[in-house]
Amino acid sequence: MKIIIDTPEKIAEAAAKRYVELLSEKPDAVLGYATGSTPLDLYAELARLNRAGEITFKDVTTFNLDEYVGLDGTHDQSYRYFMDKNLFEKIDVDMAKTHVPSGMDVDKAAEYDKAIEAAGGIDLQLLGIGNNGHIGFNEPGTPFGSVTHVVELTKSTREANKRFFSSIDEVPTHAVTMGIKTVMNARKIIFIALGSAKAPIVREMIKSDVTPEVPASVLLLHPDVEVYLDFEAAALL
Repeated sequence: MKIIIDTPEKIAEAAAKRYVELLSEKPDAVLGYATGSTPLDLYAELARLNRAGEITFKDVTTFNLDEYVGLDGTHDQSYRYFMDKNLFEKIDVDMAKTHVPSGMDVDKAAEYDKAIEAAGGIDLQLLGIGNNGHIGFNEPGTPFGSVTHVVELTKSTREANKRFFSSIDEVPTHAVTMGIKTVMNARKIIFIALGSAKAPIVREMIKSDVTPEVPASVLLLHPDVEVYLDFEAAALL
């Protein structure tokens, strides 16, 4: 595990360079994406590089980590909508080759892993971290051998996400998420954590034992992980 500590702006630039390097070597790479506020600077930088002609996504295939159960892709808080508005519509990606788990047809969750495998596996997976250590929506206690599945969201996760909704009652209670095994199958992982609120769980992830109670701790077992932290998120290391 390689740890890089810098400003959010420099982190976005450094992480974007990894995409430039990968796609220059493998234009048809398979990319795993994440949602939330953490990757927004990175997505803006990728869009800028695309406009500048320094990177192209025309041959890539993408798979997102997760989606809320009960929200279709037109809902403004769905992760499909988030990706379309914050990245996909701003780059030259083939929309037909962008994939987000279905929040409406959850019986097909298991087919998501088959689609990833058919595409050749994920070359580069982007991750953030929840305040309780979740990656994707794999809450504490999720088995490390899990594949894409439906999960009941913890109260703390719903509380953390209620700022995007009118009230806690509107926050979905369940989500479809790549499993931990699905994530760990990626050839390379970029992990980003920003802000002082993430400092305690970042310390626990890096300093604690590998345990399902801190799902992100499993990343210590991955052969190629780059951890990008701003100074606030790294303050307790």
